[in-house]
Amino acid sequence: MAASMAAAARRLRRAFRRSPLWGGLSRRPFSSEPPPASATAVRDAFLSFFRDRHGHRLVPSASVRPRGDPSLLFVNAGMNQFKPIFLGTVDPRSEMAGFRRVANSQKCVRAGGRHNDLEDVGRDLSHHTFFEMLGNWAFGGEYFKEEACRMAWELLTQVYGIPEDRLWVSYFGGDPKAGLDPDLESRDIWLSLGVCASHVLSFGPQENFWEMGNTGPCGPCTEIHYDLAGRGGAPQLVELWNLVFIQHNREADGNLQPLPQRHVDTGMGLERLVAVLQGTRSTYDTDLFSPLLDAIQQGCGVPPYLGRVGAADEGRTDMAYRVVADHIRTLSVCIADGVCPGMSGAPLVLRRILRRAVRFSTEVLRAPPGFLGSLVPVVVETLGDAYPELRKHSAQIVNLVSEDEAAFLASLQRGRHIIDQTLRRLGPSDLFPAEVAWSLSLSGNLGLPLDLVELMLEEKGVRLDSAGLARLAQEEAQHRLRQAEPAQERGLQLNVHALGELQRRGVPPTDDSPKYNYSLRPSGGYGFWVTKVFQAWRLGCMEKHTATHLLNWALRQTLGPGTEQRGSHLNPERLRFDVATQAPLTPEQLRAVEGTVQEAVGQDEAVYMEEVALARTAHVPGLRFLDEVYPDPVRVVSVGVPVAEALDLASQAALQTSVELCCGTHLLRTGAVGDLVIVGERQLSRGTTRLLAVTGEQAQQAREVGQALAQEVGAAAERLSRGSQDVVEAQRLSKDMGRLTDAVDTAVMPQWQRRELQATLKVLQRRANTAIRKLETGQAAQKTQELLRRHSEGPLIVDTVSTESLSVLVKVVRQLCERAPRTSVLLLSPQPLGHVLCACQVAQGTTPAFTAEAWALAVCSHMGGKAWGSQVVAQGTGTTADLEAALRTARAYALNQL
Repeated sequence: MAASMAAAARRLRRAFRRSPLWGGLSRRPFSSEPPPASATAVRDAFLSFFRDRHGHRLVPSASVRPRGDPSLLFVNAGMNQFKPIFLGTVDPRSEMAGFRRVANSQKCVRAGGRHNDLEDVGRDLSHHTFFEMLGNWAFGGEYFKEEACRMAWELLTQVYGIPEDRLWVSYFGGDPKAGLDPDLESRDIWLSLGVCASHVLSFGPQENFWEMGNTGPCGPCTEIHYDLAGRGGAPQLVELWNLVFIQHNREADGNLQPLPQRHVDTGMGLERLVAVLQGTRSTYDTDLFSPLLDAIQQGCGVPPYLGRVGAADEGRTDMAYRVVADHIRTLSVCIADGVCPGMSGAPLVLRRILRRAVRFSTEVLRAPPGFLGSLVPVVVETLGDAYPELRKHSAQIVNLVSEDEAAFLASLQRGRHIIDQTLRRLGPSDLFPAEVAWSLSLSGNLGLPLDLVELMLEEKGVRLDSAGLARLAQEEAQHRLRQAEPAQERGLQLNVHALGELQRRGVPPTDDSPKYNYSLRPSGGYGFWVTKVFQAWRLGCMEKHTATHLLNWALRQTLGPGTEQRGSHLNPERLRFDVATQAPLTPEQLRAVEGTVQEAVGQDEAVYMEEVALARTAHVPGLRFLDEVYPDPVRVVSVGVPVAEALDLASQAALQTSVELCCGTHLLRTGAVGDLVIVGERQLSRGTTRLLAVTGEQAQQAREVGQALAQEVGAAAERLSRGSQDVVEAQRLSKDMGRLTDAVDTAVMPQWQRRELQATLKVLQRRANTAIRKLETGQAAQKTQELLRRHSEGPLIVDTVSTESLSVLVKVVRQLCERAPRTSVLLLSPQPLGHVLCACQVAQGTTPAFTAEAWALAVCSHMGGKAWGSQVVAQGTGTTADLEAALRTARAYALNQL
């Protein structure tokens, strides 16, 4: 009986692994019960359950833009924001350090990077790029397995009313290779809660052991699954909730060590939970998506959504419904969190998502222009209560989506035209030229994703020259490596004819004056009167813009009043400034520039802005402006001095502070800049230097990195000054110098400090190399003397020498030949594990056939190794357990040649 039950369990596990996420048509209900509460009520019930019944603190969703985690393009799990707790790096003074039991609904995006569902979206009934992760956490052992399982079971069965016989659970079945026992504790907990024994399954580490990454916190997990089939046949299980018990740490060597504190980390996808509770086989049939699907049907006039997949979905209409509905949610959430379509990293992924949505909406659904933007209010209505930032930035989301949609449609139309023109010139069996495809791509002129170009060609039955495309991609990658700055995307360019047509039609010029309508609140924050404004982005730009003015002024103070700006660019993350210079700035000048900016920031001076007649600025000494056309009236930005006083010819105030013509937005006081650090400098061309700088917290981090590296260099210098009588230790120190040099070259740190440390390391490296040469020469001389005592003068010396350095071995050979010019020398040096070093030199006047390279090759080949060198001097390596045999081979070869 036991054997038959075990066999049945094995069959069930195999079926479990093969179960699709969702099968069949999406609109088939699970039961005849009336639909339960809305998705909003489901979300609220989850949060209320953990807050009211179990004392959890509700924390807001983190932004989908990761903070301080360069390993992620987007936040892709509820636990991301709590990584500092898991890793033990949380600031003890922070609010997070006090978290013990918390719950939330986290916005997650899985597109690009390790977790990427983008290409699967639309093909089935379950994949999404954006989803909500319901989760509860217990930190530092606040509670563990029993409480977590009990709470989960209580919520699902008592609050949501899911029948117990529809739920299955899996637990970690152990991993003998890793020395991990089965998680019988979790198994027993489920059984004690009343879960049927036949519904409790064990799996290995691939299914039921969670890891944050290659290293770091990890632990067994237990998963709760829902049976789609119910009592109607073989189980069809889909994962509903994952409960992770973080109790180990994966070390760098792969071993597992227990964590000093244990944590609970759970995650349950809201979309899938709502599908279960609303009795549908598809997340797209829930009220999270049905308003969008209805809006798509109304806006495009296509047949209603039927939930078909694969071959049943004629014309891919339902796939297009799913793509557009999913992608507009992702776009809205990301833009609200400050991730906008762009040219690299997460912004580039978002740009691909938007363009994929545009293509499906226009080519499959035949949507009118501007359609995607019209769906944003539906997303806001659906998710705005849970995530208020969507309501706050809805207008900006609409504008960004609509602008990029229009730009992409223009590119798409142009791309189709180019493809058709090219195809007319090709023969039936010709490959589509890689150069043309590249010109259409994101790396070319039109900005179409390469996979989209390939799909467009596939639909026409044409194959692309993939090899040529790979070559162009490699060339592009090499080109990017040579560029310190990525190419910036150019905006829409209107030629004179387009502008004339706009004027003819009476289209007024854009009025951007509302961008100046903001004020400084008593609390220190900024209030923006216009709602077209994304505050985080705008404030970051304002901070960098004011910092750019201060940097320009500081450069003039340091380098002289004739210093001219050649250009600049900024975003919320950093600023770039090109300045005319006669020579690269010295470390002292760079440091002085930073000091001047810090002084102005520390004084928290007022920033005055005022529009004045352009004529009033014509002859003001010290006024900064670029060689460009300015409007009249023009905006003047003055730091620390009112504009009227700065423009007074008698005051000379513009010579003492930063006063510039500028139409951009700025801080109202300099203190908000926080700090400025120049982290990069390079020569663009003769006479022009490009500076890169960061401000605020990033600047402080750069200073901390610089200080840490300076301490490492100081410690290395102290080690070198103590000296060493050991060649291996000296070589190790030399390698440390090289490692430090690489770190200093690439770190984000003050450029003046980088240059100083680079100069110091260059001197230290020379000293270390000199010390190595002296030690090697001295050691070689000693060993040479020993060998000469053992060997009487003759035509041949073949022997062994104890040294760990091939360089020392070569020096011994050379010194022997210098002391005995008529003697040919070959030396072997045994190393650990049977490895052998070889060096040789043939005497002057030997037969032409006897060369050092051939001699070394004969010996090293005997040892299964290799050799290299010239006719006179050569060296090599090999491996042998019989060193005497190698010596005999060396002697025999030489005597045969001599």
